[in-house]
Amino acid sequence: MVEKSTTLFREQRKEPSMLFQKKTAISFPSYDPEHQQAVLKCSICTGEQVAGFLDRQTGHFTDVMLIRNEKDLETFQKHYKLSGISKIY
Repeated sequence: MVEKSTTLFREQRKEPSMLFQKKTAISFPSYDPEHQQAVLKCSICTGEQVAGFLDRQTGHFTDVMLIRNEKDLETFQKHYKLSGISKIY
């Protein structure tokens, strides 16, 4: 029985750890300005801000990224070539 558990432990150790993997590039969803509007969805209670797109026809919000600071907001605006973003609560 000891040999079996030792073998399983060794096999598990051969697989790479999730902690030390390289970061992958951020993938952004596509944006259609005719049908979608770029907005910041803000929480009144916590102040959390999420950048995403609001469908003009259905009102469905698709979140793209969490905005923690001004740099995150600039990254979002730069990627989608936006000059200003309205806030919704």
